[in-house]
Amino acid sequence: MPPPLPPLLHTSEAGSFAHRTLKVRVPAILRDTIAANDFPPAVLARLNALHDEITGGVVQPLAEDAPDAAEWNQWSAPNFGRSWLDVPWYWAEAYFYRRILEATGYFQPGPLRGFDPFASTKRREWVPEAAPATVERLLSGVSGDLQTRFEQMLHASLWGNRTDLSYTVAAHLGATAEPGQERANLLVDDWQAVWAHLLAHEGGRVGIIMDNAGTELLMDVALADFLLSTELASAVHLHLKPQPFFVSDAMKADLADGTDALIAAGGLAARLGRRIDGAVAAGELLLETHPFYASPLFHSSMPEDLRRSLGRLDLVIVKGDANYRRLAGDAHWPPTVAFDTVTAYFPAPLVALRTFKSELVTGLPPGLAEATAAVDPDWLVNGVRGVIQASLG
Repeated sequence: MPPPLPPLLHTSEAGSFAHRTLKVRVPAILRDTIAANDFPPAVLARLNALHDEITGGVVQPLAEDAPDAAEWNQWSAPNFGRSWLDVPWYWAEAYFYRRILEATGYFQPGPLRGFDPFASTKRREWVPEAAPATVERLLSGVSGDLQTRFEQMLHASLWGNRTDLSYTVAAHLGATAEPGQERANLLVDDWQAVWAHLLAHEGGRVGIIMDNAGTELLMDVALADFLLSTELASAVHLHLKPQPFFVSDAMKADLADGTDALIAAGGLAARLGRRIDGAVAAGELLLETHPFYASPLFHSSMPEDLRRSLGRLDLVIVKGDANYRRLAGDAHWPPTVAFDTVTAYFPAPLVALRTFKSELVTGLPPGLAEATAAVDPDWLVNGVRGVIQASLG
């Protein structure tokens, strides 16, 4: 049995990153979204009202008629009437993005039905000198035997998580460094255990629960291509968001844009893009989604159909900070609590690849959190450091 969940990270915690996110970052994201789009007056009015609610009002329920509205209001009922600065953090962020879709009419008939309000922001990553150039550098630099190349590809997938369009503090640090160059910043590195697990299940099925579009998505599909082309996996399942979420979270449409960007860039990047298209057509790279991925629920509460689907896989790679928070219940765990204890409920062998953008970590050796904080007080939120943490059962 996993231990009981500690208190949740909460937006009411003065001085915390959760508090700053709702007080500063979320209103800024909303203003940037308004500025990046030519919304009609009715949409602008709803978005401005949401801004006023977040900065000085209280949480309101969804008012639209949408397939998920009743479920969202049920999940969210304990927080209605409270300040946005007095609610659980992960719920607040997830609900904020759902409210943006309500304001823009994403689920309603009309010209903005299905419109991604963050598409223009994502497009910045698709120009040849951005994400495709990073992929080109990665593919041209990978060398060595199969095990060494796997280590390089797994690390690239990890450090790709630094490029987060809702929080760009670490994007400049890059995603293609040699593993040794980032060794001091990788506080847990279970890559060898993951390698051994893949060898023991060679030709098995691997899932990747995706995080950001752009550079991170292309690092992830490069890893998927490596697993398929080396026959370490017979199939890779990419689990993508069903709708816009956390600004740059990857949807199926973003994967299509990403492969188009790779092909347009030429070189090794273009070859990767064509292999990805071919793997999708051949049924070796499967694109999946589920409403759960854009919900306020933690992974411990995933619905049974998703649990069964993930449980059929030989390995699940969980990407990014927000997904790590969902794995760990977005709670105040002691940093030394074992990762496999916290995630014991997960239905498949698991590895988390995450750079730090929240005040939550598990599975660290005694004293490491304190030593790291002594040299870098912002280590939990500045995206410099990361972990590769496995629970392989």
